Amino acid sequence: MSLDQFKATFTITADNAEQASPPGVDFGVKNLGQILNALGGKTFNHGLYRVLHTDQITAASQAMEREFPEYRGRIVPFAFDWLGRHFACDRARVENGQPQVLMLEVGVGEAMEIPASVLDFHNIELVDYTDDALAAPFWRQWRSSNPTDLAFTDCVGYKIPLFLGGADVLANLEVIDLSVYVEICGQLRNKVRTLAPGQSIRSVRVGD
Repeated sequence: MSLDQFKATFTITADNAEQASPPGVDFGVKNLGQILNALGGKTFNHGLYRVLHTDQITAASQAMEREFPEYRGRIVPFAFDWLGRHFACDRARVENGQPQVLMLEVGVGEAMEIPASVLDFHNIELVDYTDDALAAPFWRQWRSSNPTDLAFTDCVGYKIPLFLGGADVLANLEVIDLSVYVEICGQLRNKVRTLAPGQSIRSVRVGD
């Protein structure tokens, strides 16, 4: 397994890995354990892309399954981007014996299938299709006015999620704690999914 293409394109700008990932922990996904060993806990390109540490995956899986219950029991999140969108291996979509990648768009309330294994995602999708995979042009627009690097625990979220009618523009963005953003969007998405036509959401409570 090689990550040479990814490493040639993306630069580590922060390293939050407190310890090396235990070897062989792949969560049932070929190459994932080695990728986590090599990249886990690291921030790339000032916050554009970040890879989860092994001990964060269980919590990330639970958080994503709360917002996207239709994927419960089948996803293994491994990374997230500046917008808080999570990338996961979908064990229910397998090509050539390898789970394919799923992008869980937290602020949009949708999931997008990416036809790539976790290794090809890093070496091909992120390298050759950076603009599409990570919304890189939008990132450059936002960063031109916000040059401070994102903390590993933060993302740039939508003040009003797109699934509630928010606009996909810079003015609708703000830096927010990633876990808080995921929890809020999860509660809102699930409320919206169960509303009858014409009903509105009056309040949202973020639990501990």
